Amino acid sequence: MSTWNYVVTAHKPTNVTHSCVGNFTSPQELNLIVAKCTRIEIHLLTAQGLQPMLDVPIYGRIATLELFRPHGEAQDFLFIATERYKFCVLQWDSETSELITRAMGDVSDRIGRPTDNGQIGIIDPDCRLIGLHLYDGLFKVIPFDNKGQLKEAFNIRLEELQVLDIKFLYGCSKPTIVVLYQDNKDARHVKTYEVALKEKDFVEGPWSQNNLDNGADLLIPVPPPLCGVLIVGEETIVYCSANAFKAIPIRPSITKAYGRVDADGSRYLLGDHAGLLHLLVITHEKEKVTGLKIELLGETSIASTISYLDNAVVFIGSSYGDSQLIKLNLQPDAKGSYVEVLERFVNLGPIVDFCVVDLERQGQGQVVTCSGAYKDGSLRVVRNGIGINEQASVELQGIKGMWSLRSSTDDPFDTFLVVSFISETRILAMNLEDELEETEIEGFNSQVQTLFCHDAVYNQLVQVTSSSVRLVSSTSRELLNEWHAPSGYSVNVATANATQVLLATGGGHLVYLEIGDGTLTEVKHAQLEYEISCLDINPIGENSNYSHLAAVGMWTDISVRIFSLPELNLITKEQLGGEIIPRSVLLCSFEGTSYLLCALGDGHLLNFQVNMSNGELTDRKKVSLGTQPITLRTFSSKNTTHVFASSDRPTVIYSSNKKLLYSNVNLKEVGHMCPFNSAAFPDSLAIAKEGELTIGTIDDIQKLHIRTIPLGEHARRICHQEQSRTFAICCLKNQSSADESEMHFIRLLDDQTLECISTYPLDTFEYGCSILSCSFSDDTNVYYCVGTAYVLPEENEPTKGRILVFIVEDGKLQLIAEKETKGAVYSLNAFNGKLLAAINQKIQLYKWMLREDGSREIQTECGHHGHILALYVKTRGDFIVVGDLMKSISLLIYKHEEGAIEERARDYNANWMSAVEILDDDTYLGAENNFNLFTVRKNSEGATDEERGRLEVIGEYHLGEFVNRFRHGSLVMRLPDSEVGQIQTVIFGTVNGAIGVIASLPHDQYVFLEKLQSNLRKVIKGVGGLSHEQWRSFNNEKRTAEAKNFLDGDLIESFLDLSRGKMEEVSKGMGVSVEELSKRVEELTRLH
Repeated sequence: MSTWNYVVTAHKPTNVTHSCVGNFTSPQELNLIVAKCTRIEIHLLTAQGLQPMLDVPIYGRIATLELFRPHGEAQDFLFIATERYKFCVLQWDSETSELITRAMGDVSDRIGRPTDNGQIGIIDPDCRLIGLHLYDGLFKVIPFDNKGQLKEAFNIRLEELQVLDIKFLYGCSKPTIVVLYQDNKDARHVKTYEVALKEKDFVEGPWSQNNLDNGADLLIPVPPPLCGVLIVGEETIVYCSANAFKAIPIRPSITKAYGRVDADGSRYLLGDHAGLLHLLVITHEKEKVTGLKIELLGETSIASTISYLDNAVVFIGSSYGDSQLIKLNLQPDAKGSYVEVLERFVNLGPIVDFCVVDLERQGQGQVVTCSGAYKDGSLRVVRNGIGINEQASVELQGIKGMWSLRSSTDDPFDTFLVVSFISETRILAMNLEDELEETEIEGFNSQVQTLFCHDAVYNQLVQVTSSSVRLVSSTSRELLNEWHAPSGYSVNVATANATQVLLATGGGHLVYLEIGDGTLTEVKHAQLEYEISCLDINPIGENSNYSHLAAVGMWTDISVRIFSLPELNLITKEQLGGEIIPRSVLLCSFEGTSYLLCALGDGHLLNFQVNMSNGELTDRKKVSLGTQPITLRTFSSKNTTHVFASSDRPTVIYSSNKKLLYSNVNLKEVGHMCPFNSAAFPDSLAIAKEGELTIGTIDDIQKLHIRTIPLGEHARRICHQEQSRTFAICCLKNQSSADESEMHFIRLLDDQTLECISTYPLDTFEYGCSILSCSFSDDTNVYYCVGTAYVLPEENEPTKGRILVFIVEDGKLQLIAEKETKGAVYSLNAFNGKLLAAINQKIQLYKWMLREDGSREIQTECGHHGHILALYVKTRGDFIVVGDLMKSISLLIYKHEEGAIEERARDYNANWMSAVEILDDDTYLGAENNFNLFTVRKNSEGATDEERGRLEVIGEYHLGEFVNRFRHGSLVMRLPDSEVGQIQTVIFGTVNGAIGVIASLPHDQYVFLEKLQSNLRKVIKGVGGLSHEQWRSFNNEKRTAEAKNFLDGDLIESFLDLSRGKMEEVSKGMGVSVEELSKRVEELTRLH
């Protein structure tokens, strides 16, 4: 079963690796372009802040991201190079709002040793060439011709083998590079070379500089008029050019990122390893540089990129904490800082460890991650869906409908909550104690069920019942006017807005009324051939009180129709197909696009785009939200309108990047919902569910909800203990930066508040390496076990460590037992009532013994040698799966009779492991340091010992992410009624802050999806012409092989975002209807 796997991202990578600023989407617009390793985001700078324009995956890990402007162009192009030596040049197409590929290619060489310090990609300021340093001793040149097109690339030999940085110099008649390098005596120097494009060689450049600061590792080229280069070291910063040399001492720091402030390059922002932001100023008289000044501005997240946007607003991209949008103020605040944080962008990376827990005990997993690093370390609680934070609730059975009303037209808040029952209507309002209590609106008929009510113009309220429409003053609460249904007819369905009422009586009669000051006028009446099941006239045009369109759902012919108002002329008719009638229709607008949503009685929802001028419906899509009838209502949160779909699986429908998204609400079943924005409960919702009425606020609208617990220190391991309702974490705190000493702790946190309730400090040089909650045979207590290592500066590998056993008593960590080990305790597992530890190259089993005096101790039982470093261990029954530093995966077995551990089988490939997991008895999953996933299978049926002793590789896949941990579990409510409810899933967390899910699929489903994937590859082309097939192929130093037995869920689920035309293209290739494909892919999206 676990052979066929589906890999999908539940939370996209958030670690910002690159960013740049320029006029990309148009000559007038300023854009921030952000790279998150395997994704690119394009933002527009507006007066309100950053506005997202595009977020796309790149089929590669981005190594270089640079904007440049070729001759004769009005706006910038984007150059991207990937870690697997592909490159592309992208241009913005403003017609389609998409990226077009101007050029692409492969710059790999057959021979050559990849550089140790990462790839360098640079563009000549005069756009004569692109330079790449990819392999030691070679500088690759891609020249431009005079039309700005790229020509064939060539290599130039570079004498300097240990290159630290290369940049192009400004203001040189011939393209000139400046190279910072280290010689074989570890001294650092700078050299310049001119690139002679005709001769395809270097010419000795205008100047060089020897013996720089030993920590120098960053070059900043300075634009004209000054030109030259800044060399940033750990203790000095030097300005260097052909005719000047200026140096300035700085306090010891490692500069991680820089951003240029002014076009003339006289000021730069520098971000260091401690998150301090400095301003470096080059003082000059005309073109002569007179000196350097540096000033501390304040603290930010630890920056990986700095982009100065405009008006003192700066984007700080971070790999170790949240990215930020900051403003630099002229005057310092009370703490002396010039930095003001305007906005934070959540980043979960690097996820060093995580655990899956069900804190709410609702059968829904939440992931608690150890995120960030150093001072930006934090815990993040990640859960799927949107939470409702309950503020008040009352017991009420049998609610049939709810509406909120205001006491006057211009009142910003709602006053009344109208609740309708089968034979009566009750009106609730907030009293002075902020409690809901019953009140009266005299003009309303409260002896019958209300079908609909709404605020109306001129301080009026309108109530529709089965016999009449009542217009009531909202100030005096008296009846002003009433329209009666014709005798023999009763109103079945009704809807209204501030100036219009539309209702249907039996026999297919549709009646349209308009509301005036104290008047109700029947304007038009139409006779339709079938009964009417639902109506909507929500105004989404220019006028927010009046709609020119009416949406009508029909019985019998199962259709939805659009009528014009006030004429009631039929404009559009759309057959819905099937036998299930529409139960709720809604006209709504998301991000400036108008939609018609139509909910059916079986939990399906159709959506169409509506052309507001002619009422045409296009781009039909269908999704399944549950199994019960759905009711649709709009509500607003943070000034944006969303739609709430009440049913057995309540859902919020919202739009992001012009795409409709569906996020489940963490409530069991909701009958009705209406917005209730009262003074006491602003921006709240009233929700009717199983016998109670709840008022609550809603979380931020997004698929995943993330709660951040800043620690100010680096959490490295986490574990949950159900019995004591606590988490235990291993973390380290950097003391003052002067002596760079670290202190390691074990901390105990309450699992609800996540506050630290107890701390156990480790010894000097002692690191916490592993943590586990377990119990032992013949002992009912549950313990926390911690494995440590003494990391001494003079040792290559730790030669000693400890195993500590704690119990939680009165919310405190009490040490019960400890055992010294001969190495680092990399992993701990509960194993048949004993403790299994991985210590350096050995697997060791310990048992829990009772001493004479009643105290407990850990005793060695047996072990197994034969690993380089046993870093990752998982167990199941008597089987032990070990992930080795460099020898891939091996399988051990514990033999009870002999009391020994033996090797049963191993994978003979050399894989440097980063995580392992057991999928089922015979199949094991591994992740390694070239960003690949693979599965191996135990071959129990093998004919010879040699065959049985080999773990056979059965699946391979390039994830493009470094996985730190796998855990069994799920982020979603497991509903037994759906196919996916039975599918086993494993969650993984990565360095880039991505959370992913690996689901093991039945074979027939795998075959179907594999066919869908290959059809999608033909229709969806990778950005920059990058190939999906190559990207997902397993790749390490030795070989590249096509992906097998793994599917890319992100590609498959992007089917749902395709235009109708492209969907049909895929459907034709598959021989399966678009509806059926959508339904199958929808099901899969429920896995995460």
